[in-house]
Amino acid sequence: MALCVLPPSKCSSHYRFYRTTITQQTTRKSAMIIRMMASSGGAGGRLASYEEGELERPNWTGQTPLSRLVGALISFKPLYSVLKLGARQVLISTAEKTNVPWREMTKEILESDVYKEMESIENPSIVYPDYYLSPFHAYDEGNLSWLAAAEAEAATMSMVRRAIPDASSLDEANEIVRGNWLNAIEQHHQEHSGNLEVKDILDIGCSVGVSTRFLADKFPSANLTGLDLSPYFLAVAKYKERKIPKRSNSFKWIHANGECTGLDSQSFDIVSISYVLHECPARATINLAKEAFRLLRPGGTLVITDNSPKSKKLQQLSPVLFTLMKSTEPFLDEYYLLDLEKTVKDAGFVNVQTILTDPRHRTLTATVPY
Repeated sequence: MALCVLPPSKCSSHYRFYRTTITQQTTRKSAMIIRMMASSGGAGGRLASYEEGELERPNWTGQTPLSRLVGALISFKPLYSVLKLGARQVLISTAEKTNVPWREMTKEILESDVYKEMESIENPSIVYPDYYLSPFHAYDEGNLSWLAAAEAEAATMSMVRRAIPDASSLDEANEIVRGNWLNAIEQHHQEHSGNLEVKDILDIGCSVGVSTRFLADKFPSANLTGLDLSPYFLAVAKYKERKIPKRSNSFKWIHANGECTGLDSQSFDIVSISYVLHECPARATINLAKEAFRLLRPGGTLVITDNSPKSKKLQQLSPVLFTLMKSTEPFLDEYYLLDLEKTVKDAGFVNVQTILTDPRHRTLTATVPY
């Protein structure tokens, strides 16, 4: 696919080099699926290790010449429009090639009675932070639209399949991506919480409730609270909750800003933030860490999972893929440049640990001291 639509005046040697590079095909290496040594997820199981890249972060992020070049391309509006469309097409085609029925799932939500949930979910007094009103994920309205909400679960499934491309099924990929994440939470909490029972879990940036439901399965006696800035996503989460079999957990969905939730201090045993921070400016991430610290009980566990700067897979992305990614993620550079462990420690957490829980994603766990 030819993506260079720059006017002749823009075709400096750097742009010509980029145009040549971006059309090159990269050889896809077969990915080795490293399963957990204890697939049952018991506390005694050891998490598998994944290979890190040679760099601290991908060279297409931050202030590197390559990153600045990509930024210049994205800022050129005609090209940005092409990239946004291309990113969307890649997401959908990748999903459907791995048997994720993207269009079918989207249609099911949009043609349902999900809209009835909005009235009970939406907080009319909420003030959206400026960064949340930016276009991202190839949606002009960001997460504030029914289309984004209807496509969110399929997009999440596609993300899992991309992380483990050689998995034979979505379930097998989830066993690694979600299973390792959940086991990292359990192991950290059992090692550092002082036997604090997991009774209340907060899922900040819960989207349509996919991560919330996985947490509920892992901790069946816990009460779950899903919190998100998008009332559209929360409406879908509540709609899907009504459609699943009755669980032992109780669910609550809250339309609020994770930086300042308004919830009671020391009211949760686990606070989870999954695949959220790469969508946030650094100032928001700092505020989220501080708010999580306030909300957790002494001995409580914070868990953050997201793209890993040290992932060899992400460091080796082709020019086409990382350009498409950056075109739909306006705060990606800030995410990769921020020292997340230091941010969490500065908020007051101890026992801060980070591991790769799959070839693309890291999971950070930390404890509120007694």
